[in-house]
Amino acid sequence: MFSVTVRDHIMVAHSFRGEVFGPAQKLHGATFVVDATFRRTELDSDNIVVDIGLATQQLGAVLADLNYRNLDDDPAFEGVNTSTEFLAKVIADRLADRVHAGELGEGAHGLSGISVTLHESHVASAGYERSL
Repeated sequence: MFSVTVRDHIMVAHSFRGEVFGPAQKLHGATFVVDATFRRTELDSDNIVVDIGLATQQLGAVLADLNYRNLDDDPAFEGVNTSTEFLAKVIADRLADRVHAGELGEGAHGLSGISVTLHESHVASAGYERSL
């Protein structure tokens, strides 16, 4: 399996419901380093997994919709705990939509999967992996 990973970051505000979250039930900020990994079994005709420039651009576009936002105010997340794991899935699914729409180039249609990892700190991260 071949892979290419691109990286960006987002800063969000949000709060959680449920005692398991302790003090994070109050509004707080989070900065995530975001890695998006694109996978395929065979390289394309240019011997690449995906155009790194387009992958970086599209990750940035997906993150722009979340960056510097209070996620509690986003109707799409109403009633949802926007945990790190949940956000990793949101980002992966939005990237997959862009792959299917051709926004990562024709060669990206040969991708077999995407995984997204959000790094909360130097000691903790969470992720989501999906097929295409």
